[in-house]
Amino acid sequence: MKKRVLVGISGGVDSAVTVHLLQKRGFEVVGLYLKMHEDVPHDENISKIEKLSKLFNIEYFVEDITESFKKKVYDYFVESYKQGLTPNPCAMCNREIKFGEFIPFMDKYNCEYIATGHYVRSDGEFLYKAKDLTKDQSYFMFGIKKEILKKAIFPLGDWTKEEIKAKAKEIGLEILASARESQDICFIPTNYIDVLSSEFNTKLNGKIVNTRRQVIGNHKGYMHYTIGQRKGFTLFKSHKPQYVIGIDADKNQIIVGDKHQLQKNRVFLKQCNMFIDDKNFECEVKVRYRSDYVKSKVKMDGSKATVFLKEPVSGVAKGQACVFYQGDKLVGGGWIRGAKNGN
Repeated sequence: MKKRVLVGISGGVDSAVTVHLLQKRGFEVVGLYLKMHEDVPHDENISKIEKLSKLFNIEYFVEDITESFKKKVYDYFVESYKQGLTPNPCAMCNREIKFGEFIPFMDKYNCEYIATGHYVRSDGEFLYKAKDLTKDQSYFMFGIKKEILKKAIFPLGDWTKEEIKAKAKEIGLEILASARESQDICFIPTNYIDVLSSEFNTKLNGKIVNTRRQVIGNHKGYMHYTIGQRKGFTLFKSHKPQYVIGIDADKNQIIVGDKHQLQKNRVFLKQCNMFIDDKNFECEVKVRYRSDYVKSKVKMDGSKATVFLKEPVSGVAKGQACVFYQGDKLVGGGWIRGAKNGN
């Protein structure tokens, strides 16, 4: 008897080719479309899935989890900005929704495995960077529970995006192969400020201060800024370039400084999720998705960690994820709660 696998499907090229690849490996595929929020064309997506289900001869189901998504991802996103943090909704969604809320449906639909179209590799114990490093999504998956990996399959991890598009064309899915790729954050149709403005007043003119807390300019609301930003605010007189180095949400103040003041060589984490048991280890870390890998030493303290960077980095923002790698292997990560420069 074929083993049943529950595949998260969206109507896009990645999940469609995922279904095809799993069938080629001998699985009986069951599709699951999650309605997470209303800022996507569900009817259009389900229409595509209906066509795919006939092409691949699979059954599919639709589940509405909008309430859970709002509580666990959308509200987290909004509240983070209210607190002056820079959230990472994709990492939170993977942990709480795609590898959280999704899991009970595996039993509901009598499946032994789950699969998604993420660009990541796994051996059932660890996650690894994808073959296509330009599409690698392992950074956003640091928070999923280790025990889930035994039941999770990621067919696209050994393919490049171009190879997936070519395969889609080969199996008669030219339209999907040429479709425009989805946006980075699914519930933001325009920009994040529009989303925040629908929830609270973002037009909160405030003061810009230097590291001595002297007022040197004005800004349009602290939630418009993130660490490392150097535009979008007004200084009273000409200065050498000033960068956002801190956000004080309670006082609606932005703290700015010189570029060297952005540099941090020690990062403090909370709510770490680990795939190894080591309490002290060496690795490479990413402090943002688009940042470079930096050689570091990590010292664990329960669910907290201190990361000692071997060279300073810029743009370390509270609320972002710091993820640990040993070679291609993802060994853990946590949420940034602070950073400093010094011994």
